Amino acid sequence: MKVHHLTAAAALLVALGASFSVSAADLKACTTCHSNIATEHAGAAHKDVACTSCHTGLDEHLKKATARPGTNMDPANCGSCHTAQYTSLYKTSERPARQSKKAATGPAPDPFFDRALGGHGFTKEHDLPRSHTWMAIDQFIVDRAFGGRFEPKEGWLYTTLEGGKHYKVWDVLKDNYPDTNEHKPFKPGTAAAGNGVCWSCKSADLMLDWAYMGDKVEGAKFNRASNAVDSVRAVNHALNCNFCHDPHNAKPRVIRDGLIDALTRDNQGAPSVWTEAAANKTKVDVKDFGMRGFTRKVAYLEKPDANLMCAQCHVEYICNPGVDAKTGKPIGMDNRLTNHFPFVNADQIEAYYEKIGYRDFKHSMTGALLIKMQHPDAETFFGSKHDKAGADCATCHMPKVKDESGKTYTLHWSTSPRHYVKETCLTCHKDKTEKQMVASIDAMKGYYDGKVREAESRMNDMFDAFEAAIAAGVDQKTLDEARKLHSSAHVNWEYWTAVNGAWFHNPDQAVRSLAKSCKAAQDATALLKKAVAEKNAKK
Repeated sequence: MKVHHLTAAAALLVALGASFSVSAADLKACTTCHSNIATEHAGAAHKDVACTSCHTGLDEHLKKATARPGTNMDPANCGSCHTAQYTSLYKTSERPARQSKKAATGPAPDPFFDRALGGHGFTKEHDLPRSHTWMAIDQFIVDRAFGGRFEPKEGWLYTTLEGGKHYKVWDVLKDNYPDTNEHKPFKPGTAAAGNGVCWSCKSADLMLDWAYMGDKVEGAKFNRASNAVDSVRAVNHALNCNFCHDPHNAKPRVIRDGLIDALTRDNQGAPSVWTEAAANKTKVDVKDFGMRGFTRKVAYLEKPDANLMCAQCHVEYICNPGVDAKTGKPIGMDNRLTNHFPFVNADQIEAYYEKIGYRDFKHSMTGALLIKMQHPDAETFFGSKHDKAGADCATCHMPKVKDESGKTYTLHWSTSPRHYVKETCLTCHKDKTEKQMVASIDAMKGYYDGKVREAESRMNDMFDAFEAAIAAGVDQKTLDEARKLHSSAHVNWEYWTAVNGAWFHNPDQAVRSLAKSCKAAQDATALLKKAVAEKNAKK
């Protein structure tokens, strides 16, 4: 229903309130105003699911239109029927909590990582992802996000909670400073990098109070510039089922506005992984559900497409203030670029950020303006060998399996396919064994890890050259040329410490990009060493 119909609908609702009462058996009071939803609901898989299954306070809503009904966002509500999917979705990863990416055996080991990030907030704590069960809880307590404000009620014993069910955030965590919403580091060694966009990857709890792209408009309780503490205090569920499944008609969908924007915006000829996708790509139908006076979009998918569903979070995105690389001026949360999906791959990422002029931070030693990558998993997979062969994220991470009764369902665990090679790899590679496929995956990873370490070595040489050049008083023009090369070396290295499973998703692209990083770092090193030598010769 369009926004301009809201007043008439509200008036009709008030008029009907005296004669209708909402019950599971009689939904006419709801369908009279919400005709768009009612039409979809009527012939759908959820046609027999009553409005009262997910909404509360409907009788009061009938009497007073402004009395908003409650909406149950708890995934356990869906799990009461979809038990196998729910149980597998919240199965706990075998990975322990708070395992640092910066550990010696991690994908971004120190001391290089901290040197390369030059004072960015990720130097405070950079952990490996666990499972969907913990994605909100882990993010709220990480040292770089909320300054140590939030902690588990039972301390480290929170790590003993078993999977197979959803845990509400505020049943597990406590707010050590409930009397203030001041967003700052409360403990040494922490940072307060969270903002009003962070929640949108972790939960759908605030979607009804959030205008499209997080714009600050009348009627929307939260926006991009909202106090981060106020926003996450209202979040209680991680990865709600309605991220990907519409509760009214059970259709596949995406709700993350940054992705919807990337799928529908005019890139003025700049390719994206979506525009370059195969001709038979899934059709997307975007609808405006701005019933509360502001625009709120949902994108329905012609068929289930895990590449798009997963791309709501497993993607590179801007979610914080930054710097305009063209002017040097700050980019604040009032700018839509602070909630933006480039949706391009590693071959295109430099040119894309150059075009929009966005940078995340300035390196504390070299002075180069740099990008902080997130986790461009979907973009990396698009165009890969497996993508071209017809596989998608679900093929390897959410295979069809059988429950104890023999009934087939989609496993929602979303873990590494090495846990069920028979149901994934061997469905195509029928001439191989599970042991052989795992060995192949391990070999790919070993080769890839070597290329990442090689890029880091070349960048270390570059940092040494920068330090020598700055100490020698090399001119700014030369330093600026080297900074551009640093930016290229950085993004083509850090892309691959942020992405997950790149050695399998698209190893060819990874090796190609990491080679660019090495080349840019070597060129910067040579440029700076030459400048230092010339300056010393003059002395």
